[in-house]
Amino acid sequence: MPFLPQETLITATPEEGRALAMKMARFSIKAIQPDESVRDELRPAYANNADSLTEAAHVVAIEFATVAAANNYWR
Repeated sequence: MPFLPQETLITATPEEGRALAMKMARFSIKAIQPDESVRDELRPAYANNADSLTEAAHVVAIEFATVAAANNYWR
């Protein structure tokens, strides 16, 4: 599956933009740690850590801000 299926950050709605931001965050993590077994091993540690989850949400927020800006904030 391509990173940007339409080769654009343009989305029809903010909800689609948020979904794209989540996808972008997941792809970034996969690029940083390409070994699936290592990601699987690490997941329980961060999945049960409030600080780690807050940081993950921050990454998504940054990606969403990028998508929102590309979409002129859907105006």
